[in-house]
Amino acid sequence: MEYDLVIRNGLIVDGSGKPAFKGDVGVRGGKIAAVGNVEGKAAEEIDADGKLVTPGFVDIHTHFDGQVTWENRMTPSSNHGVTTVLMGNCGVGFAPCRPHQRDMLVKLMEGVEDIPEVVMVDGLPWNWETFPDYLDALEKRELDIDVATQVPHSAVRIFVMGERAARHEPPTAEDLQKMRELVREAIEAGAFGVTTSRNMMHRTRAGELAPSLYSEFDELCALMDGLVEANAGVFQMIPAPSNDAGEEFALLRGLAEHGKRPVSFTLLDVPNQPGPGWRAMLRGLEQARRDGLQMRGQVAPRPVGMFYGLDLSLNPFSSHPSYKAIAGLPLAERVAKMRDPEFRAQLLSETPEDSNPVTLSLINAFRHTHEWDNGRPNYEPDRANSMEARAQAAGQSVEEFAYDRLLKDEGARLFYLPAANYSDGNLSAVREMLGHPDTVMALADGGAHYGLICDSSFPTYYLQRWARDASDDERIDLPRAIAELTSKSASTVGLTDRGLLAPGKKADINVVDFDALQLRVPEVVYDLPAGGKRMTQKVDGIVATIVSGKVTYRNGQPTGELPGRLVRRNALELAA
Repeated sequence: MEYDLVIRNGLIVDGSGKPAFKGDVGVRGGKIAAVGNVEGKAAEEIDADGKLVTPGFVDIHTHFDGQVTWENRMTPSSNHGVTTVLMGNCGVGFAPCRPHQRDMLVKLMEGVEDIPEVVMVDGLPWNWETFPDYLDALEKRELDIDVATQVPHSAVRIFVMGERAARHEPPTAEDLQKMRELVREAIEAGAFGVTTSRNMMHRTRAGELAPSLYSEFDELCALMDGLVEANAGVFQMIPAPSNDAGEEFALLRGLAEHGKRPVSFTLLDVPNQPGPGWRAMLRGLEQARRDGLQMRGQVAPRPVGMFYGLDLSLNPFSSHPSYKAIAGLPLAERVAKMRDPEFRAQLLSETPEDSNPVTLSLINAFRHTHEWDNGRPNYEPDRANSMEARAQAAGQSVEEFAYDRLLKDEGARLFYLPAANYSDGNLSAVREMLGHPDTVMALADGGAHYGLICDSSFPTYYLQRWARDASDDERIDLPRAIAELTSKSASTVGLTDRGLLAPGKKADINVVDFDALQLRVPEVVYDLPAGGKRMTQKVDGIVATIVSGKVTYRNGQPTGELPGRLVRRNALELAA
């Protein structure tokens, strides 16, 4: 056989941004061997007539740092055509870590990324200490997709400073030197960058702020210096959404000027953020490009929102004393208890109590949620249908109105809050940010927020909403949309061997029924260590996903193939 696999008669959208064309793709030895009119026999063939053939999607903002150590499948991301994920974002992760510091990192990840502590305690093998140790442990894993890593600031700070890091004490000159050395060591071992967060919502469940949050510019520069000394890597940051947008961008630009290394950051339309806002950041990106700086904003393709429900991490009564008393019961028992009129009266008479102000703020925000009850996801709801508006129309408080709605579907009813990127009640800001040459579609957060957010579907939503279903004046051209998910995201972080359907590139491929592409409503599954739960979201229309030439999924179902591996940055450079 001349080829291991040939995909025939598909509409090839090769990831370059060039027009689509009909043809074949031949695969041999895990790489693309031919594109166009492919003659010769193959061990396996896929008829892609009437389907798109694209590179595998590259997701550069995920948190699979823990899941990758206990599970072979990086679901739900791998259900959405994603063939490579970059982990370690937002300054949180599990390496480097000394044995006595494990609890600190677990509690931080529990609060920041909504991963239950019991899941991590049961699932993490902790067969590492340094970041190179962590990579060595990951290299032994067999996965459904490839994973790449970044070194997280909070873990580095705790490794160097211990309890002083958690108390937000300023680092000494010796501390800064050690941080710089740890970043360089991680990059030289194969990490793709260093990450940090300035978002004040990033706290432990008890409300303690993440160690990275009060870091001064000199500490951030020390992290950047680690990249400079390694002569590689990207600096990723979540700016503080509550701070002046102009000042936050100035800090980002200052880092780019200091190290002359690429800087990537979360770019959102944040309601009521002080300062000039996201449009000024776009203008700042344009000026940075003219000045020779490498800066790119990561943009979500829909509202950055969250879900509430009785079987999720939050609902409007999560912090009420009476609800806390039954929170550990199975869902069916909680629903039965809440249908008791006496319990209902007691619960409605209480107010929420929690040491974490973020939790209380999120519970209060429930009034702005929208009920999903028609079997289809609705990420662009009419504000006139919010829970608060409906409660007012019914002559009830939000709590009274919500109580009975929460019990629908035997307690499985979902309530969606569109937060950032929805200031005007539509996605016009999202479209403007997505259309900018200095941004990239990202922020799907796979592997995190198990009971609060389900954004791993970003890639398929992006294609469905912006490349197919959008109006003529806002539609994103299909070749450009595919490039956004593949070559552009890969090049943003230095994944140079993938993202294009071209001879010699890695054979990561999707076959997509574009007309049939349709997201389903997220559902809760109990498949984590210690019986932990998470939301997952399926999609119709992805006919096949291929990683390193092996078909890993057919019509959403796993084939049993696990060709995914750790990707080391330095290994890519050697191969090139």
